[in-house]
Amino acid sequence: MPVLEVPEVEAHERVDNYEGHEWKVILYNDDYHLFSEVVAQVQKATGYPYRRAYEITYEAHTKGQAVVWTGDIAECLRVESVLREIGLHTEIVG
Repeated sequence: MPVLEVPEVEAHERVDNYEGHEWKVILYNDDYHLFSEVVAQVQKATGYPYRRAYEITYEAHTKGQAVVWTGDIAECLRVESVLREIGLHTEIVG
């Protein structure tokens, strides 16, 4: 079978195409992290106070997912990167 070649696109080119668009970082619930670990990581990623990070974590825990951050793609990529440092399951949606 022939192999379909897909051209690689530099990450900064992809980011430039989405400037000005509002994106959301979604955090999904999992059975692997302690609640307190997730709260601390949400605080680290966002700079939110404990209470806000707790609310987001609780929503993800009870509803299966929660919006952690809304903003431009660069901000969302940064927040998602910090959340994933401990293996949290996240997604950026637009």
